[in-house]
Amino acid sequence: TIQPVEQVGVDAAIIFSDILVVPQAMGMEVQMVEGKGPFLPDPVKVKSDLDKLLVPDVDKELGYVFDALAMTKQRLDGRVPLIGFAGAPWTLLCYMVQGKGSKTFDEAKGFCYTQPETAHQLLQMITDTTIAYLKGQVRAGADVVQIFDSWGGLLSPQDFETFSLQYIRQIVTALKDECLTIIFAKGAWFALEEMAATGAHGLGIDWCLKAGTARQLAGD
Repeated sequence: TIQPVEQVGVDAAIIFSDILVVPQAMGMEVQMVEGKGPFLPDPVKVKSDLDKLLVPDVDKELGYVFDALAMTKQRLDGRVPLIGFAGAPWTLLCYMVQGKGSKTFDEAKGFCYTQPETAHQLLQMITDTTIAYLKGQVRAGADVVQIFDSWGGLLSPQDFETFSLQYIRQIVTALKDECLTIIFAKGAWFALEEMAATGAHGLGIDWCLKAGTARQLAGD
């Protein structure tokens, strides 16, 4: 986290932690397989699988991340802001249902379309965990938090609202009095206007969109 600040002189530091610590804290086994990436051997397939999961005590299960933030904040000594982050609920659901990385996350999408009630129950559990997790990051010293929706661009505009943005909105609202928030949904440029309307303080954009066009869509 600190290396780029000292060696390159970047404008902010971002805490170095994997987004899949949240499913792990919720009770899922998460493996990192060399050459293949993340692997969750017991993914969610049906409603009864949710019984194995819980909204955890984040201080107990994720306290090591908060410790890292506090240590980093101390070492930075006010030189640059410290950014905390978490994966968006839709992106975490993708891994928790698919059980591994994918270019399409077809099983995760199929799960949402065929078992919407279970999907929304899982998304709400992830959201509640993520809110507590990010609030813990703020207490530990994060000046701003970023919500990463790595796979938001796999959804249609309507499905993005249904399975992603409504949960991101909950997170932004829950944190609005505690810190600044940034939303980054890769490939979901079609929803920049709606993301701006959440009350987030900033939006991340990717190579799919010209910066000027993003400004037109997002307004001020």
